[in-house]
Amino acid sequence: MRMITPKFTDGLVTVVVVDTRTREVLMVAYANEEALALTRRTGLAHYYSRSRGRIWKKGEESGHLQRVVRILVDCDEDTLLYEVDQMGVACHTGHRSCFYRTLDGDEITPRMFDPEEMYGKEKKP
Repeated sequence: MRMITPKFTDGLVTVVVVDTRTREVLMVAYANEEALALTRRTGLAHYYSRSRGRIWKKGEESGHLQRVVRILVDCDEDTLLYEVDQMGVACHTGHRSCFYRTLDGDEITPRMFDPEEMYGKEKKP
């Protein structure tokens, strides 16, 4: 069986994250080669933050970790799908998923924690 190396664009690959049990899309993020290697080695999701300019482990501040059960690659080999066991919530806004509102701005799921209490005012969405 051949090992697949994802196609990185500008050093990054898109990662779609789904909950293993519910199949709910929790978030979309990016990984570079180092973040992907850390994810594979530790079993915990690591990503590359474009805004911070560094690798971060999901949940490093909040404790809301993602245990990666399986990593799939799409047919073009340019997008990854992480199937995860989500501990806590996935979104820094306090929602379970980053996809918590419609395009019209209607929130469709409740907030599970106050981000100001978790991160302070500088990280408020």
